[in-house]
This record gives sequence, C-alpha cells and structure tokens, in this order.
Amino acid sequence: MTRLCQNPRSASASLLLLLVFSIGVSLAKQKPSKPASLGAVGGRNAYNDSCAGCHGLDGRGSDKAVNIAEGSEVQHLSDAELSTVIAKGVPGTGMPAFRNLSPKQIGELVRYLRWLQGKGQQQATAGDAQGGRETFFGKGECSGCHMISGQGGFLGPDLSSYAAGFSAKAIRDEIVRPRRNPALGYRRAVLTTPEGERLEGLIRNEDNFSVQFQAKDGSFHFLQKARLAKFERLETSLMPTDFGERLTPQEMDDLVSFLISVCPDAGNTRPLHKKEYEDE
Repeated sequence: MTRLCQNPRSASASLLLLLVFSIGVSLAKQKPSKPASLGAVGGRNAYNDSCAGCHGLDGRGSDKAVNIAEGSEVQHLSDAELSTVIAKGVPGTGMPAFRNLSPKQIGELVRYLRWLQGKGQQQATAGDAQGGRETFFGKGECSGCHMISGQGGFLGPDLSSYAAGFSAKAIRDEIVRPRRNPALGYRRAVLTTPEGERLEGLIRNEDNFSVQFQAKDGSFHFLQKARLAKFERLETSLMPTDFGERLTPQEMDDLVSFLISVCPDAGNTRPLHKKEYEDE
C-alpha cells in the first residue's frame, strides 16, 4: 500500500483501468442478450451502428426516437415495408434514409429488429391451444369478426400472425382492454341513405366527399356524403370490452395460447406454469 501511494502514475493507471472495466460492465448490462441465430449478428452490428443511438440498444426508444421493439405499428409492418423505411427514411420526421446500407445489410437489420421484437424467441404460454381454438370459434365469438388461417369473419383484422412479437401477457392485456380507439378502416358508423335504408358497419375509407362503407353483412357501399340522409359516427369499437367477465381465467389462457400457436413462430412456444405467466 505504501508503494502505491508513493507512485501516483501507477495509481492513476490502476484507477483508469478500473473505470474502463466498470463502464464496460455497465454497457454490457444494457445490451440485449446475443441472438440465437448467427445470421442476426450482422444485423445487430448494423443496428448498434445506425439505430441504437436514437432507438436505444434494446429498441425501446429514447427521447430522440420511438419504441420500435414494442410499438404495434412497427411490429405489424411487413419486412418489405421496414426495409423501405430504413432505405428511404420517413419524410417530415427525424427518421433519415440509410442509403449507405446495402440490401443485404438492410435485410440483416430487419431480421435483428424482429429478434428484438420477440420473433425467434420462446413464447410463454399457459393454456391449451386446442381449447383456445374452441373458445375462438365458440364461446368467445371472436370468429364473428376475426379470421384465423382463412376461417372466420371479415369485419376485424386477420389474426393469423397477430401474436408474432408479442408476449402472452401483452396479448391477454389487449384482449381485456376496457377502452379502444379503433384504427382507420375499422371505425364504426350508421348511415341512412336517401331512401331511408339504415346501414350499420365500418368506414373502410373516406375523403371530404365520399365514403367507402362495409355493412355487417359484408356488402360494400360507395356513397356520396352530400346525398346521405344521416351520417352517424360511433366512438365505440366492435371489439367487446367484457372478455374478462365473459371468459374464465382458463379460457383466457387457452385463447392466448391458440393465438400464439397459429403465428409463424409457433414452434418456439413452451409450456408455462400459471404463476410464471402472471408474473411475466
């Protein structure tokens, strides 16, 4: 100890080494674990170089950019759409165009982003997928609006790949959410034609002068707004808000498991004990 105190240069070097080591440990804790697929390594490097500065090392955003790991709008973009955003940017926003990246690099970057979103990782499920299928097409009445693998309704979004990138808890929370703001193309309305016919359904598209409307029976109507006797917009979603009361906890677990089982990453599911599911 006496020698160390008598050699300030050596002490400074030791302190500097300790500081560098501490920073390295801190940064390592912030990084997401290594992707299981070696093909994602190039994407990880490209992400860390080009994206992490704004979107964060884990993709969950910062004060500079949005959460692209958990945000549903980003998760539901196709790989082609994500590639276009990376290559061309988003005009009018802080998202620049990365023209220096080759198509191969962009492809690897997209694959790594999917990994950050949860694709390729094990999904946690607590229920029985077959029981969930029965709930989807039966008691839950989900198939009245939603389609799974070509079967079901057409008024709501196709859920065949909905679960990809979401945890079981996130899917469950979405099902029982008490209030929703319907997305464009799924907003409800009641239209009354000049002849007095009353149509209830969804506004699929509209502009200042016309509306493209799909009634509950599936029929499409292209109408001029000025000719309508009444145009009543409904703020509520077609999605029920009482699933927490309508379905038992086991039926809810089964339904979540079914939604996960039909997505492209179904092979990565694993059984999960009830308590682990609740604490997830």
